Amino acid sequence: MKKKLFAILLLVVFAFVSCGKERVEEYPKVLNMTYVKAPLNIPSILGRNDGLFQKAFDEVNTEVKFSELTTGPEQIQALASGQMDILYALSCTSALIGASNGVDLKITGVYTRAPKVFMILTKDKNINSPKDFIGKKVAGPKGTILHQLLVTYLNTENVNVDDVDFLNMGLPGAMSALLNGSVDIALLAGPVALNTIKSGAKVITTGEGLVQGLVVTAVRGDFLEKYPKAMEKFNKTNDEILNIINNNFEDIVDKVAKEVENTPEEVRTMFPLYDFNTTITEDDIKDLKATQDFLIANGLQEKAIDIESIIVK
Repeated sequence: MKKKLFAILLLVVFAFVSCGKERVEEYPKVLNMTYVKAPLNIPSILGRNDGLFQKAFDEVNTEVKFSELTTGPEQIQALASGQMDILYALSCTSALIGASNGVDLKITGVYTRAPKVFMILTKDKNINSPKDFIGKKVAGPKGTILHQLLVTYLNTENVNVDDVDFLNMGLPGAMSALLNGSVDIALLAGPVALNTIKSGAKVITTGEGLVQGLVVTAVRGDFLEKYPKAMEKFNKTNDEILNIINNNFEDIVDKVAKEVENTPEEVRTMFPLYDFNTTITEDDIKDLKATQDFLIANGLQEKAIDIESIIVK
């Protein structure tokens, strides 16, 4: 009888240990995510600086590590090499280029839509329409939403991007070039655009009606397959962060302003321009398809992909 009880006890202990092991293996020991705070990535700021993701993953003994990788190419490279698991704010242009190059990437949701945040600016009062761009120097980041905005805007009056002198520059460089007169037009976004307007530039157009300004959240395909529960926890935590933003915005303005180096009033001005709803809509898919057409037409993406195949709904 004692032997039977001992055998049963062993089986119970073994089953308990096995279940415990199974639970632990549902989550990684370390979760690697990108941290991109600009132009006004409030979910990322709260998620990292207030430790909200870490608090959630403490429940399953997972350490959350953030890396400041701000450009699309370096984010994609880090995902492809296995250094990053989740790209928490990736431009849709970078996502499409990466996927078309064979990177095992899945789009799990929208990070933000902000067409009004993307702007084309000038200090020249005579530049008011696409035809006025012909022969002018335009500075901005190549292969981005801003580049797409330029091409789309020019096409509204059948002006080709080859009709302008396009100079590939990051946002700070493009801002400086416009203000010091080195270029006629700059492609800018967020706080950088706002500061340029304060310094005397005018807005020719925003992305409204031209581009969605779509930024997405992406995950490594093999990570998603191995740790689906980790992704569920990530999504749940992200939803909780969005609830804080929507219901307690005034409580977080100061900390957000400090992180992005703007005034609280500037943050209040910019916030309504952002839509942080994570659900991927049919309009988002249409925008992704239009973005892919733009990338291929401009030699930035070699081959088309089935966009819906990389979207996790």
